Amino acid sequence: MDYLIRRLGLRKPVRDYRKFRISAINEPKYEHLKLLSGWLIYFALYFITENLIPVSACHVVHSAVDDIIPFNEYFLIFYCSWYALIVISLGYFLLYDIRRFKELQVFIMITQAVAMAVYIIYPSVQMLRPDVMPHDNFLCGLMSFIYMFDTPTGVCPSLHVAYSLGIATVWCKYERAPKWWKAVVVVQVFMICLSVMFVKQHSFIDVMAAIPLGILAYILVYGKHSIIQ
Repeated sequence: MDYLIRRLGLRKPVRDYRKFRISAINEPKYEHLKLLSGWLIYFALYFITENLIPVSACHVVHSAVDDIIPFNEYFLIFYCSWYALIVISLGYFLLYDIRRFKELQVFIMITQAVAMAVYIIYPSVQMLRPDVMPHDNFLCGLMSFIYMFDTPTGVCPSLHVAYSLGIATVWCKYERAPKWWKAVVVVQVFMICLSVMFVKQHSFIDVMAAIPLGILAYILVYGKHSIIQ
């Protein structure tokens, strides 16, 4: 992280969060932090969709493309890198570019809101997971563990893909990011989008459905009538 900061030419954070207190949340220099409350709403809705909507009420998502994509546990590396990419991106912009932080967090919140509405109104499920892991190794064991707490419901559209599109967009628009870093992010995002299908967490349809969702978020964040102040 320090190496990346040096390459971007940024040293001192634009905000000193060491002095932050909850009572100061409405102060202009800290009010952007209120956007993080979107994650609390998301996790509450995630609990509802994952635990309170029965599989019997879900519509099966499947395409012919899914049948020709084999399970490959090595794509779990890219699948899990998604979590790090979110934290690194939000954390970096929170420290060094508040405008970009707002863009990314609002982009994510839009995709969360729309996806959760779809999951509740038109619940979905995929039946693509292997009955038995093909290999006895660490990655297959980790994938089995993930399957245990992440049900195959609430999958269309894929938030893994939607978030990734937002992250790639914001980094590519960030003027101070070097070209090599933008290329790294774009390649990683592409591999993440592939990974959700190879680890059988999402159908090809889920991935395709995330694209118009990303376009909607892009229009609302960067369009002529942007919702970001």
